[in-house]
Amino acid sequence: MKSFREWISSGLPWVWLNASAVSVCILLVLGLLGLIAMRGMGHFWPAPVYEISYAHQGGDSQTLVGQVRTREEVLASRLTESGLEVEPGVEFVERILLKTGNRDQTGDDFRWILEPGIKQKSRPEDMAVLERTEWGVFFGRISGLKIEGERYQGEGLWEEFTRILARTDELREQISDLEGGDVGRINYDLEDLRLSERKLEFRNVTDPAAYREIEDERDALKAEYAVLEKSLISLNEAIRRDSVFMTTGDGVEVEISMSTIIDAWQPNKMTLPQQLGHYLRKGWSFIVDEPREANTEGGIFPALYGTILMVLLMTVVVTPFGVIAGVYLREYARQGVLTRTIRIAVNNLAGVPSIVYGVFGLGFFVYTLGGSIDKLFFEAALPSPTYGTGGLFWASLTLALLTLPVVIVSTEEGLSRIPRSVREGSLALGATQWETLWRTVLPMASPGIMTGLILAVARAAGEVAPLMLVGVVKLAPSLPLDGNYPFLHPERKFMHLGFHIYDVGFQSPNVEAARPLVYATALLLVVVILLLNLVAIHVRNGLRKKYKGLET
Repeated sequence: MKSFREWISSGLPWVWLNASAVSVCILLVLGLLGLIAMRGMGHFWPAPVYEISYAHQGGDSQTLVGQVRTREEVLASRLTESGLEVEPGVEFVERILLKTGNRDQTGDDFRWILEPGIKQKSRPEDMAVLERTEWGVFFGRISGLKIEGERYQGEGLWEEFTRILARTDELREQISDLEGGDVGRINYDLEDLRLSERKLEFRNVTDPAAYREIEDERDALKAEYAVLEKSLISLNEAIRRDSVFMTTGDGVEVEISMSTIIDAWQPNKMTLPQQLGHYLRKGWSFIVDEPREANTEGGIFPALYGTILMVLLMTVVVTPFGVIAGVYLREYARQGVLTRTIRIAVNNLAGVPSIVYGVFGLGFFVYTLGGSIDKLFFEAALPSPTYGTGGLFWASLTLALLTLPVVIVSTEEGLSRIPRSVREGSLALGATQWETLWRTVLPMASPGIMTGLILAVARAAGEVAPLMLVGVVKLAPSLPLDGNYPFLHPERKFMHLGFHIYDVGFQSPNVEAARPLVYATALLLVVVILLLNLVAIHVRNGLRKKYKGLET
């Protein structure tokens, strides 16, 4: 008993207990990340396509074509209660979720089937998967091509199809570049001219020369647009020229325009290097493409772009205000009741729910400040608000306010770690208080300040609730940073990875199709936060190494 009490009093049990708790937490986090990575990244692998002869309960058989999404075992009693017949003595029955695609033909993307009902299952090598701009994927066999109005049916059908698909991709890229480049610029300039004309009307300007100058610019833009419009019409006619005939599993032939096909592959025919290449290509397209089909298809580039841009803008705003406030409270403010009260208020603000900051941002930033800015500077655009509605700038300010207490506290903690002798030595050598602070104290405290910024970035990148009120949308028509002057448009609404996860996971009309995208987007959000933190940690470690000698 004496040795046991000595062992307890030595503190070793508490050390082992803390170590065990930390280890369990690390294992749980790694397990969660592993689950997200497995279910998210597995979505891009070219799964095989099965052709299944399936017998219904009534005895009728049907040929189903699709990919196996998941398997699960259900109690036979549940199936019996649903009116399905199960063999006596069977306790569990395996059922399979089959991704059948062809939603424009059947109305469904997925279908549950029972394992006992499968009479025959095969993996035909000629079965193809078409990824389309609408109606999801299509499973079937290529039975023919229509090229310039004539049907093509012969040897090398798949090779000819891939050649036409490559031509279609080039035309689609030209159309996208034209619409997003010169056409978008002209539309932006025309809207700017319209607002300039309204400003002249509000100012009661009657000089015909001012209006004539605007009309001349508008006519020049319209003439340029007419030329681009002819190019767009010819490109759209060219991309709609060809089509492909596909035969479904039940023998129905369907004609699909090549303009709606984004990608195509034959997974049952792929070798391992081809599968790996397809996997990497699909993963990259998920990052750089725009979403489609109510965010259940395509990529997440606008959400990724908006998240990083918002975090960077938030960091630029919160850093000076947080550091200045922390420096004032620690170095300049009289340490009395008022200062202690302010510190308590700052610490309490760190625990306020984020949705409260969202409501404050909506009421103060958007309606009050934004409405006032519109009345003063954007009267010509009213009643359509410019800054009087949610946007990137207000979202960044709201998150800056949300993370401000963290930066203030970390700045004070960093300053408190600097020995008083350093300050006194600098002052004794003739430096002023400002020079001491700027050249000695702040550089030595910068690692602690960077720690606060790391925590602020990590929290801001994952916040969703306040952003739903101050600027994040399901689908943004244009990016907040583009090639149109003044290039950065902080008044525009934007997409965010966190809100994208919420929208796809809980607001999607096609839950089963969106589920893998939820995991993939969540994994990408974790990676983005990790990369931002690693950059900040690298900077902090460099500063810590640089000023290590001064601290000692």
